[in-house]
Amino acid sequence: MTNKNNKKHMNLILSLLFVGLSLLSFSQKNKVKLKNALIVGQLEKGDDRYSIEIAVTEILNEAGVKAIPSLNILKTGSDIKLLANDSVQKIVASKGIDTYMTVSVRGYDKHFKLAQNHDNFTTALNTGHLFSIYRDELVTVSFEFTFYREGQFMGTDIIKVGNVSSREQVLKRFKKKAAKRVKKWMK
Repeated sequence: MTNKNNKKHMNLILSLLFVGLSLLSFSQKNKVKLKNALIVGQLEKGDDRYSIEIAVTEILNEAGVKAIPSLNILKTGSDIKLLANDSVQKIVASKGIDTYMTVSVRGYDKHFKLAQNHDNFTTALNTGHLFSIYRDELVTVSFEFTFYREGQFMGTDIIKVGNVSSREQVLKRFKKKAAKRVKKWMK
C-alpha cells in the first residue's frame, strides 16, 4: 500500500511540475501585440531621456503604432513616478493609449540578459536607473524595453548596440536596431 501511495505522490509531483513549467513557458512567450504606447525613458540625464523617447516615438509612429513620449504628458523636469498617478493615467487613456513602454540602459557590455523580475508598472517607475546612453571608453550599450498594460508586466526585450564611440553613434545604431524590432513587438 505504501508503494501505491508513493506512486500517487510521484504522479502528483510530476503533474504539478509539468503544469508549472508549462505556465512558465507561456509567460516567457507572452506576445506584446503592440498597437499603441506611452514611451517612458528611464535614463540618468534629461537630454538622453528626451532623445530616446523621441527616437522610439518616431520609430513606432512610422511602423503604424500610435506612440506618445511621456514628455508630452508630464511637465518639463517632472518625476516620471507621476505616471503611476491615477489622474495622469486617465489623461493617457483619453489619448487612446493603454500600453506603457519603459526604455532603460541595462548596462555596458554584451553579456546582459533580460531582467528576470516582472514587476508591475508602479514598481518599475520607482526603480532607479542611473545609466546614460553613452560613456567614454565603452563600446557596447544594452537597452531594455519593458511593456505594461493595465499596470501589469506584458513582456520585455533587449537591444545591444555595439562598436560605438560617441553619443550620436549610439543613437544612430539604436534607431536602426529598434526599427527592426518593432515588428516583433506588434505580433
